[in-house]
Amino acid sequence: MADHRHKRDTDARRKPRAALVAGPLAVLATASVVTVGVLTGSSGSTLVAQDTSAAADLGGATHDSRDARRVVSRSGSRLGSGIAADRLQAAADRNADLIAATERAVRGAHVKLWTTTVLNLWTTASEDATQVGELDSGKKVLVTGRKSGDRTEVVVDGESRWVTSGYLSEDKPVAAAAGLSMAPCPDPGVESGLVPDAVYVYRSVCNAFPQITSYGGWDAHGEHSSGKAIDIMTSDKALGDQIASFLQSHASELNLYDVIWWDQIWTPVRASEGWRSYGDHGSATANHMDHVHVSTN
Repeated sequence: MADHRHKRDTDARRKPRAALVAGPLAVLATASVVTVGVLTGSSGSTLVAQDTSAAADLGGATHDSRDARRVVSRSGSRLGSGIAADRLQAAADRNADLIAATERAVRGAHVKLWTTTVLNLWTTASEDATQVGELDSGKKVLVTGRKSGDRTEVVVDGESRWVTSGYLSEDKPVAAAAGLSMAPCPDPGVESGLVPDAVYVYRSVCNAFPQITSYGGWDAHGEHSSGKAIDIMTSDKALGDQIASFLQSHASELNLYDVIWWDQIWTPVRASEGWRSYGDHGSATANHMDHVHVSTN
């Protein structure tokens, strides 16, 4: 390596000029580093430390690192505020879309269905919705066609309301006569596949005889395949007699076709003949000795 002590004095005098050129370049380089740190937000405290040491090396000027941290912090705060504002705006846009969709559904509602029981009215379909009233049984109400979870949207006084699904029908429900009932029973599954008259029989019996806990509804044989018949399960002769008598006394209101119990049959069209022999069909169940069978027209 060459020994610089043998260079001419003119070379030595050029060194300060080189230092003057290098100084501004160092300032620019340091400023670039700090700028990148502020914009990207990465390793902010390290970049501030570099800025502080560079300033001291270049000019001996003092630089409070807390000021730099405050600059970076303010930038981060502005960035965070921007993100929060964007999120609030997005939420507001979603809410506006939901409101607009609800308004369209209410305006477009044209189908009317009957309520088959008393229904609570809810502000929304969510579990934390507020109850704002009731719909009586036997009321005709506009439906929008929208469903969510176990609720269906209806229109009441021009407002969107939600009710429990499964209790709206195209057919007008039968009005309960004195001594009868259309109040829901503990096992609504029995009603699946039944015609309205059979549902009326089921609800009237289940409310008049709450001790009966088992019923047979629709199945693929005999009168049951039409949805017009139900079986009231009991082997208690005295209780079965009471149920059969109850059905006979309300045969007209319930639109009954027949009642079969304890190997006997009774029909409204031959009521003057009373109970008639049903005949032996080979088993206690076939002879209706473990249930009261009733069907509607």
